[in-house]
Amino acid sequence: MSVNIVAFGNERDVLSEDSQQSSLMWSYLRRSALISEIDSSPSAEHSRSPVTTEYQACVFGNVRLVVHDCPLWDIFDSDWYTSRSLIGGADIIVIKYSVNDKTSFQDLKDSYVPMIKKALNHCSVPVIISAVGARKNVPCTCPLCTLDRRSCVTTSEGAQLAKEFGATYLELHALNDFYIQKYFGGVLEYFMIQSLNQKSSEKMKKRKKTQKCHRVQPPQLEQPEKMPILKGEASHYDSDLHNLLFCCQCADVAFYSEDSSKVVKAHKVILCSVSHVFMLLFDVKSPADIHDPSILHTAQSLFAVEAGAELLTPHGVPPCSAPVRVVVKDSVFCSCLSDILHFIYSGAFQWERLEEDIKKKLKDSEKTEHVLEKVKCILKTPGKVNSLRDCQSHQIKRLYSTSLRLFFNTPVLADVIFTIQGANVPAHRAVLVARCEVMAAMFNGNYLEANSILVPVYGVSKDTFLSFLEYLYTDSCYPASILQAMSLLICAEMYQVMRLQHICELYIITQLQSMPSRELASTSLSIVSLLKKAKWRSAVS
Repeated sequence: MSVNIVAFGNERDVLSEDSQQSSLMWSYLRRSALISEIDSSPSAEHSRSPVTTEYQACVFGNVRLVVHDCPLWDIFDSDWYTSRSLIGGADIIVIKYSVNDKTSFQDLKDSYVPMIKKALNHCSVPVIISAVGARKNVPCTCPLCTLDRRSCVTTSEGAQLAKEFGATYLELHALNDFYIQKYFGGVLEYFMIQSLNQKSSEKMKKRKKTQKCHRVQPPQLEQPEKMPILKGEASHYDSDLHNLLFCCQCADVAFYSEDSSKVVKAHKVILCSVSHVFMLLFDVKSPADIHDPSILHTAQSLFAVEAGAELLTPHGVPPCSAPVRVVVKDSVFCSCLSDILHFIYSGAFQWERLEEDIKKKLKDSEKTEHVLEKVKCILKTPGKVNSLRDCQSHQIKRLYSTSLRLFFNTPVLADVIFTIQGANVPAHRAVLVARCEVMAAMFNGNYLEANSILVPVYGVSKDTFLSFLEYLYTDSCYPASILQAMSLLICAEMYQVMRLQHICELYIITQLQSMPSRELASTSLSIVSLLKKAKWRSAVS
């Protein structure tokens, strides 16, 4: 992969006595710590009046960098084809001028900038306009001149040109380490990274398109939508919910065999997120909502909820300490219930493993077939037929695709209510303790919240807290702005949800990198404040 930079204009100070003054691009290549293996075109380097000097180097380790430095604007007059070809192949364009050469600046503004615009033809190539040198403020020698008493180019003139061009404007008072490396180099390297990201994205899209054309893709499981995340930070959504079954914290349903000898605890919100049978069983939906007699038959033939097993609180939210008693009518199915629940809590996609576990336990092919058929009925989608072949082909709908989002910010099956800014936000302890260690400790320890239905929340806004809960339920996060991402980052820090912190950090970094400098300057964001917060939260090194 490579980056092509084309630089136009003469930044050398016409009033300077130093005839050997280095060019801007050469100074950057020599001084930048990211540049290595510099090679310049010999024929151009030794020419007295070089039209174009070509430099080749490596940047970011192994990325090829090609720089065409054109100090004479005459190339547009004498060789329009070459200048247009250079612009057409450029990933970044640098326009440079001396602040003490107003005549050249005026020619640039009136003649050559329109030519560059025409050659770009509305292409989104980043342009950097660099005003080089310290203003000498030499008075005009013409005694009749009353309009322009100075020969230097003002900051406002340069900034106005950049604004009209849609370019980034930089003033480099000297070609020293600060202005070259940290200022000009920082902006140039930012655009290099953007160019490489765009090329990488286009290459990946092309590769995926080619693969789709030449390969038969296997069926894909439905998964919660996820934002791009930092390298190495994988989602643990499925494992969080699977671990909930092991600890049985906040279990609100207990399955019994008909002789009450077997007890398996579970969570209604998890079961209902995967099965319409459990939705019927726990009154989340009525038979009229399902429109599928087979699901109703499965619920009635397999399970029975004991009358009076659940007592409601005055707030209408069932307490965590009073699980619903459910009798499993089918003894063979009941003997395999723990395996079936592990299958459901692990994401309902390891069908072959479930089949193998039940075979080992029952050691009877007919009974195994019977139990697997019941599981298939439990996972059935209304109006559709799930065959055993579908199950073996991983076509069973994945857990939570119905989904946990269905229960986000709704009082259905809720067993806790957060009070925030005068509003009530219902939630489910099972999801909270599975996805957030702080809340797991809060609802399981010697805290007031462990036995309270109403839990006050302080320090964050209602919208921010709802975004936080949405992430816990869905494993997805979509901040609408940098400020919202900062608020969500603070909330994630409060509750120690590391992956959400990383997602917010990545969103903020990506948005800042993709924001043009002029747009960033027009916002109310304080970059210094953002950096301080980022360092405080260990978001930057």
